[in-house]
Amino acid sequence: MQAAPTAAASPAASSPIDLLAAEVARHLPFSRIDIADVRALVATARQTCHATDETVLQPADGTVHKLIMVRRGAVRGHPADGGGSFEFNAGDLFPIGALLGERAVSSRYVALEDCSCLEFDGDAVRALSARSAVFADFMSRRVQHLLDLAQGSLRAAQLAQLMAEQALDAPLSTLLRRAPVSCGPDTPLTQALALMHERRVGSMLVVDAAGAALGILTQHDLLERVALAQPPAGTPIAAVMTQPVQTLDLHASAQQAALLMARHGIRHVPLTDGARVVGLVSERDLFALHRMSLNGLGGAVRAAADPAALVDVAADVRRFAQLLQAQGLAARALTALISELNDLLTRRLVELIAARRGVDLRRACWLAFGSEGRSEQTISTDQDNGIVFLSHAADAERPAWLDFGREVNEALDACGFPLCKGNVMASNPDCCRTPAEWTARFDHWLEHGAPDDLLRASIYFDFRPLAGATSLAGPMREHLTQRARRLPRFMKQLADNAQRSTPPLNWRGALDAVADGAARWIDLKLGGTMPFVDAARLYALAHGVA
Repeated sequence: MQAAPTAAASPAASSPIDLLAAEVARHLPFSRIDIADVRALVATARQTCHATDETVLQPADGTVHKLIMVRRGAVRGHPADGGGSFEFNAGDLFPIGALLGERAVSSRYVALEDCSCLEFDGDAVRALSARSAVFADFMSRRVQHLLDLAQGSLRAAQLAQLMAEQALDAPLSTLLRRAPVSCGPDTPLTQALALMHERRVGSMLVVDAAGAALGILTQHDLLERVALAQPPAGTPIAAVMTQPVQTLDLHASAQQAALLMARHGIRHVPLTDGARVVGLVSERDLFALHRMSLNGLGGAVRAAADPAALVDVAADVRRFAQLLQAQGLAARALTALISELNDLLTRRLVELIAARRGVDLRRACWLAFGSEGRSEQTISTDQDNGIVFLSHAADAERPAWLDFGREVNEALDACGFPLCKGNVMASNPDCCRTPAEWTARFDHWLEHGAPDDLLRASIYFDFRPLAGATSLAGPMREHLTQRARRLPRFMKQLADNAQRSTPPLNWRGALDAVADGAARWIDLKLGGTMPFVDAARLYALAHGVA
């Protein structure tokens, strides 16, 4: 089935509305919405200009009937309760919560500098939400986040304290503030909702008599399962809760909670002491004031309808990573988060392109090699990937798999993952093989151990399955592990090669930078991490650790 044309693939604009629609379509969520829908919304827009310090919108203006997009410049929101302010830049939308709630805003919005905005008609916005699942999802995800900011429930100082004192490797027990609000599975839905309203919480845990988690009902669930489905008033909460619920031990790290949220697309994780729930950690607890949330980015990846939509998401991932880096997030936690998001993005790209080409991913697996295989990715990273596929006529089928791999490689390149200079990519016949061909290649490198073989081993032996039939990688890993342990000569060659990687120090023990004109630099991968990676690989192979 051919995908409907999106904003990113719209034809050349000609009329003023077309030109304006093309401009709007450069921003999320419009870049993932049908261009005809964007054009219909833009047709209702009114353009406004505001001087520095001019009020754009305020509570005294009454019920909101428009959605405003910053076109140029910036607008700052000042909550009425004196909480921390928040900023909207080009492409940002506000006030989503007030428009959907048909109420006045609770903050005053002021132009930070001379700026221009587009004001979309509220009825047209609601009509677009009814037609476009992507737009409706975007609006619902932003509402609670923006309301929290407007109400000042979390402060910038709290985020700074979280990053400075509550590092992501800290135990989740340090984030606990109060016991979670919970109820039994037979509790009537109306009673549970009243309790949520009374306690001003966004989720209700459902537990058994011993306090073990059975399920959870969150504000995200209410629209589909309660507001739209309209179950009878006496319906037990067990009938509409999300189950099973993902939990973590009280002593797990905040990093583990962040990864669990990204992996499963959830916002809350109950914390347990044994089987009993003793607390609840939310995405807001971890990344309270980030404009882009970890779960939001993961959701954007999953919702992408075509590869073009993922180009925008990939840029957001890099900006998110740079924000965390600037705030001093530890390197290990930052690397794990980036790798998790990059995995999600790559997996989605593979699935989208496979679906469009009619490729059966039950017969193949997309593999990551090198630093990507080790989940060692940073903000700047290239591609190292391949394909393992099932076939009784490999040579006849390989060209089709290579074409598929080439399209994925080019799509990853468009998303900001440069093509591998060493051609370690799925579009290379050397990286597109059947399981038997891969294991035969591994055996050749193990048995010969020439310098080129050791180099290839340092890249290909760190493989990891990412998408498709991931079970195909298991026997390959088992074969490699068992074969390497039976070849002490290769292990000796690998050890000798590892010792050639030395830290960049001079005879005095000081850092030995390479002079490059007026600049001096050090390769942190070759001279910093490689000695540790080489040693880890050697010991893992020697002890059969997958």
